[in-house]
Amino acid sequence: MSDRHGSYGFDAPWALGGLVLGALGLLALATVSFAFDVPAAGIAFLVGALYTLASAASYAYTTRGGKFAVWKEELGRLRGDERLLDLGCGRGAVLMLAARRLSDGEATGLDLWSTKDQSGNAEAVTRANAEREGVSDRVELVTADMRELPFVDGAYDAIVSSLAVHNIPTTEGRDKAIREAHRVLRPGGLMLIADFQHTPEYEATLRDLGVVDVRRRDLGWRFWYGGPWFRTWMLEARKPA
Repeated sequence: MSDRHGSYGFDAPWALGGLVLGALGLLALATVSFAFDVPAAGIAFLVGALYTLASAASYAYTTRGGKFAVWKEELGRLRGDERLLDLGCGRGAVLMLAARRLSDGEATGLDLWSTKDQSGNAEAVTRANAEREGVSDRVELVTADMRELPFVDGAYDAIVSSLAVHNIPTTEGRDKAIREAHRVLRPGGLMLIADFQHTPEYEATLRDLGVVDVRRRDLGWRFWYGGPWFRTWMLEARKPA
């Protein structure tokens, strides 16, 4: 049973909706094919429908449960006294998990509050989630662009981001976001960036900045958005002390 109390919506709801509609369309075609005694087409459409339904189920599980389980494990390494920054925090799925571990620390969530990639994304919703989770006393929300972070150098002990950096449309912009994250991370600090696109770019940027303690790893089936072809990768790095 989930111990979450906030409302976190769906990631890219249009994509999940497309999978569901596609499955229903294929089921309709299968029904028509069988009705007109074209069994080969009916079987093909039925297999396609079941495959698409399985993809939709995978997507729904990840956005509603899987990603929370993965991030809970990833954040288990926090001591509890860190200052943490969540880039592109959205409704606070990762931010609240982190804040619950930071009994003597604080968590800052930064976003531009776009609803394109997360349903119901709004600062007021994230604040309400912090209240519901009982962590509002250690959560701060900031409206800003991750390419121009309004923080001093070395301000944070840990920086996290989940499926946010890829929303920056240009290579130059993503490079700048990673460089900004590196700038505001203290020496020895931890960076955890989960994304399903461009993680080799992020790694190259960090190595260009002199970070050698960096690795990229597959987060597994709990973070699939529909199947293994849409898997999520974690970029883990430590800023040189």
